[in-house]
Amino acid sequence: MESPAIPVPLDPREQPILENLLRTRDALLLIKRDKSSYVKSRDVLPLYEEVIAEVEKLNSVRKEQDRRLVHNRHTPWRLLSRYLLLGFLQALVSFALWTLTVLQRLLDHLEEAGFYSSKDLNSITKTLESTRETLERGRNTYSPALLTLLESRLQQCEQSLAKLQKGLAVLAPPLARTHETLVSILRSTSAVNTRSKFSASEVNALREQLKKIEKTTKDGNFVDEEGNILAGQDDLKSLMHRCWRWTEIVLEREGKIDERFQDQYDRLLEIRNQLDRLSVTQAWSLRETDLFVYQRKLDRIDEARVNGNFVDAEGQPADLHAQRTLLYLIRRSYAYIYALLISSEPVSEALLPVYNQLQTLRRCLIEVKESGGVANSRELYPYSMKVCNCPHCLYTKADRNSSTRLTTCELMANSMWVQISRRARAVSITC
Repeated sequence: MESPAIPVPLDPREQPILENLLRTRDALLLIKRDKSSYVKSRDVLPLYEEVIAEVEKLNSVRKEQDRRLVHNRHTPWRLLSRYLLLGFLQALVSFALWTLTVLQRLLDHLEEAGFYSSKDLNSITKTLESTRETLERGRNTYSPALLTLLESRLQQCEQSLAKLQKGLAVLAPPLARTHETLVSILRSTSAVNTRSKFSASEVNALREQLKKIEKTTKDGNFVDEEGNILAGQDDLKSLMHRCWRWTEIVLEREGKIDERFQDQYDRLLEIRNQLDRLSVTQAWSLRETDLFVYQRKLDRIDEARVNGNFVDAEGQPADLHAQRTLLYLIRRSYAYIYALLISSEPVSEALLPVYNQLQTLRRCLIEVKESGGVANSRELYPYSMKVCNCPHCLYTKADRNSSTRLTTCELMANSMWVQISRRARAVSITC
């Protein structure tokens, strides 16, 4: 399996910590590669304790430094949450650590790209707020060292988000919609550029949108109804110019990338397409540890850049088309991983198939209820039988999420049963 290169720690005192963590990583990977059974807590618990011990050492080494101890690119600690998740997917703090690891990478790319929408930041804001709530709830439950790690990563993400929000704050409110459209045009152009069959007509349609936006300007400026020049002109004009230039380049290249970077392009395209399929079939085919594999592949390609540029075998940088194309695929893939993570549930792998069935059953019951209920009691029998077939283990404390989902299905089925006749006995769906 491909792994990103591990930079040498800046502080010599961190070298033993790095070596111990790498040994723990290798042990976790050996457990993960055993496909004959699910990851067992008893196999991972000793390794988990080793990781916590190393985190405590790191906190001690850096106790007088600033709290941005986790994200520093010159330390190995961005790997930590991924390895914890191999055996402790049900642990909310570990899950939050991994999510923030991906989110920070995505925030870095948004800042590097220089264009993003308020919708992007709104979603990220909600994720950080939810993570902050998880942190506060776990004050008296989880390891203080692990919580320190989580809080440091959370603070770094919040700082990056605030910086991006400041970039959008300069735009006058009337220009917000135009800005969203321009961001969408840039991304849509990149999407067309990476399709198996290039469509010049789609790019030309996007250029027509640019022409319509230009017609709304007066003497080359964006103005309000009274003719006053709106704030944020320079940023919007720069984005407009970027859209024109990018569509021209894409039309000229017709979706063909420089042969020197064909290998990176093919690998990134495969990752993007696989993640795209996962986003469609997520409920039945996704295991969060699969995302871990995709992320490591992306990290390796992303970290191979020199001063932010992709270089060929001779060290020559990529041209603008190849650079933007590869970066688009990387950013799109990170966005897929982030979206899949925040939409998933921290359910153990052994119970994931049953949990997915219960989710589907719940959605079916919601659809039936919203469509007016059922005509007779027989229509509820299939749902009742399905719930009754669920294993009794769902009611154990092994997985509280699946147990809660089952209870929800029971309540909804009973509610619809009562709709049929108030005089009929309420249905009792039990395992």
